[in-house]
Amino acid sequence: MNITIVSVGKLKEKYLKQGIDEYKKRLSAYAKLTLIEVPDEKAPESMSAAEMEEVKRKEGDRILAHIAPDTFVITLEIQGNMLTSEQLAKKLDDLATYGKSKIAFIIGGSLGTSKEVESRSDLALSFSKMTFPHQVMRLLLLEQIYRGFRINRGEPYHK
Repeated sequence: MNITIVSVGKLKEKYLKQGIDEYKKRLSAYAKLTLIEVPDEKAPESMSAAEMEEVKRKEGDRILAHIAPDTFVITLEIQGNMLTSEQLAKKLDDLATYGKSKIAFIIGGSLGTSKEVESRSDLALSFSKMTFPHQVMRLLLLEQIYRGFRINRGEPYHK
């Protein structure tokens, strides 16, 4: 399986980089993983609704440039579907079973994702109704993908 995570913004925090590197190493036994960072759009502190949409559109264009037509796209959205770890594992397993070997997870910028990205999404996924920094979401997402592979293979994982 080929898994791509496209996220807006550059990861700077050393502790998050270390955690992400650890899960990249662990996941290498299960899938080919590609992490892509697209630049965030510089934006003033206060913006009109139109300006916010323009920022999301520009970031969205950068995201969509990395998504092949045959890729199953999962966007991380606060209003998305909440799944248990077991349900996410089953979704990954079902995708592999039915020939969807290319999966892209999208983590938008601080304003979220554009309408264009959301319309390209095959599944909107929410980790919580709370808002998390998108840098932290990368680590949480990688851990859940790793956990999903362990569940699917019947390997032990922390409950």
